[in-house]
Amino acid sequence: MIGTVGWVITTWLRVKNGYPLEGSWGQAVYPKTDAEATERMKLLTSENAQLRAELGSVKDRLATIERIVTDRSYSLNHEIEQLRGPTN
Repeated sequence: MIGTVGWVITTWLRVKNGYPLEGSWGQAVYPKTDAEATERMKLLTSENAQLRAELGSVKDRLATIERIVTDRSYSLNHEIEQLRGPTN
């Protein structure tokens, strides 16, 4: 009884999370068509490309900010502003 309940719960979790299910002979039961899997792959590939492009943009911006902050002239300007005191 416990084994059957565990099998049902495992199957339910697989379906819920999109994992493929196999029949008794190893054939794919879910997703039912290859078109579904192909469409899902296209969407994931597109999203992956967008995220990689955004990550590259963020890396470039971070490199620019690091260059500005570590630049000696920026540091010198900051020290001069500190010597001038607070602005009223």
